[in-house]
Amino acid sequence: MSDFADAEGISLRGGGAPPCFFSANRYNRNIADKSAASFIRKGPLPLKRAKKIRPAPCCQLGLVPSLLLTILLAGVSTLLCLWVQPNSLRTVLSGFAGQPLLIVLNCLPIGLLLAGFAVLFRNVFSSAALVGTCCAFLSLANRIKLDVRDEPVFPRDLTLVKEVGSAVGTYNIHWPWLVIGVILCFMFLMKGCARLVGCRPFPVPSLRGMGGRLAGLAACVAVLVSLIFTVYASNSLYNSFSVSNAYYIPSVFNELGFPYCFCHNFTTYAVTRPEGFSRAQAEQWDSGGTSGQGKPVHVIMVMNEAFSDVTDNSAFTYSKADDPLPNLHALRADPHCLSGHVVVPGFAGGTANTEFDVLTGMQTNALSASTTSAFRAVNRNLDSLFRVFGGDGYDTLFMHPGDAWFYNRENVYQWLGAKRILFADDMKDLQYKGRWVTDAYMAGQIEQQFESAVSSGKTLFNYTTTIQNHMSYTADKYGNGYVFPPVQSSADLSAEAKTLLSVYIEGARDADAMLGELTSYFRASGEPVVLVFWGDHLPYLGDNQLCYKELGMGLTPEDGGSESYLKSYETPYVIWANDAAADALDWNTAAAGLQLPKDGVISACYLGATVLELTGRSGESPWFETLAQARRELPVIQKGTCVLADDSITAENSLSSSQAELLSKLRCWSYYKLKYKEIG
Repeated sequence: MSDFADAEGISLRGGGAPPCFFSANRYNRNIADKSAASFIRKGPLPLKRAKKIRPAPCCQLGLVPSLLLTILLAGVSTLLCLWVQPNSLRTVLSGFAGQPLLIVLNCLPIGLLLAGFAVLFRNVFSSAALVGTCCAFLSLANRIKLDVRDEPVFPRDLTLVKEVGSAVGTYNIHWPWLVIGVILCFMFLMKGCARLVGCRPFPVPSLRGMGGRLAGLAACVAVLVSLIFTVYASNSLYNSFSVSNAYYIPSVFNELGFPYCFCHNFTTYAVTRPEGFSRAQAEQWDSGGTSGQGKPVHVIMVMNEAFSDVTDNSAFTYSKADDPLPNLHALRADPHCLSGHVVVPGFAGGTANTEFDVLTGMQTNALSASTTSAFRAVNRNLDSLFRVFGGDGYDTLFMHPGDAWFYNRENVYQWLGAKRILFADDMKDLQYKGRWVTDAYMAGQIEQQFESAVSSGKTLFNYTTTIQNHMSYTADKYGNGYVFPPVQSSADLSAEAKTLLSVYIEGARDADAMLGELTSYFRASGEPVVLVFWGDHLPYLGDNQLCYKELGMGLTPEDGGSESYLKSYETPYVIWANDAAADALDWNTAAAGLQLPKDGVISACYLGATVLELTGRSGESPWFETLAQARRELPVIQKGTCVLADDSITAENSLSSSQAELLSKLRCWSYYKLKYKEIG
């Protein structure tokens, strides 16, 4: 009886006799009978596995000591992240000493995450083992990426796990095993401390359960997110810190601290998902296209730094004898030349954005309201002119006499599919005028590469971005004592404006001379060559458009919807074919078939597609073929302002339904290419 009674949880031991012994005895017998019957019917009760109980920490801290420990470990974790970086920790901390706010900005995100998980785990050391280790390994990934690609880790990289996995095998990575070992030791040390030191239950009983813990974690994350979209998103704060080179992003990350820079970049270089986007639909648009349809002509594209025809303005009084742009003017009259103006993404700056628009057909200004650098938004293989010409067996080459890291060109041009990429460090016997490599030198490089391709039996597609006429246009640009020809203008110009214009126009003369040299060289060649030459943006001629105002040009780069607004973004272009190329392309028929606007004004995103169509290649890419058709209906699309086929200017929100649908298609398609399309 006692066995069955114990099995049911009933015992008489130590409890004394019940008030009625016989009643109790009868009751126990009934229970025993029922238990026996149940045992016979169901079999023995299954044994439950005893739960493993983790021993409680030896010491449990109260709320205040836990908060102090969280702050301490946040500092230690931040130091670990900074130590992992390629530059010396001492150098970083010495920089922080002069800018102490950086200490807070680097510690704060780690501290908030550490506090949140400490609430969840009820253990600060367990939280540090997770948060500190993860942040340190993220910092390690940043170090490795800087080593192999000279580019830091951005938040958007977290969405590219598949791409990262496939790319790792393509690089010769030198794994810093000492650093990895230190991070692992930190993790095990924190886990060991977690067994010794814990936290007391929260003072408010209703918040001690899992619901309260999750609420605490959520609160910390919410605070961090709000800071990322306010304090960390502030460009004015970010730009206020002193760095050795603000344009070299890896150096900025090293000097300002990886945690702060990583958080700042959550809101930079965004690509906004267009309304109505459908990935399946975009995939259908992108299918089709056959390589090999084009004519085998060499294509040389030269985007000249700040090249413009500003001196054609009526305020200038240059005669034919001292015309700063004689070659441009002569070429416009050539029967084998198409000319006009491209509307580029930016005013007085944004070279790489024009490169992006021309080469991909996508528009920088359509990526998002906040993106100011298209190349920084690129992180995967993209369709481009390089891929179209490369698919036809061309030798594809990009050249730029500047630093490879600037605008992240060294990586972007690989993603765009250029087979060969040459920067200043790859060129020999560089020739300078002031601090920049000359346009004359780059003309020689283009001719040299052309001859090399011809001798190898290859057809060349070359895209060159020059640099000589880069700002600033100060009197010492070409060295002290350099004498600039005086500006010839009927306008009442200030001394500052005269200096800016005289220096800029000297660079424009050299750019025009480069155009003359190339046309003369290719005119003498029996090889078919198409030359495209244009400017990346108008020059920066003083604060608040100083020179433009004094010349009476009336540019309004901030006020959309007007002709003066569009003029603020126009630079000249020429598309010229030598005799051999004109014969190969049947020039008159091909040029007329383009149906360019009468004034030749088109958005920069159409320039590349126009070259493909001229050389018979628009059918090789459904994307560029669609652009060619869009150009005929909407020749200019610029930040909410459009020019229609009849040359009328209208707001984007006033387009017809079919035009609005076309514009939406271009933007959804661009988003698909930037985010989803796989190119091997």
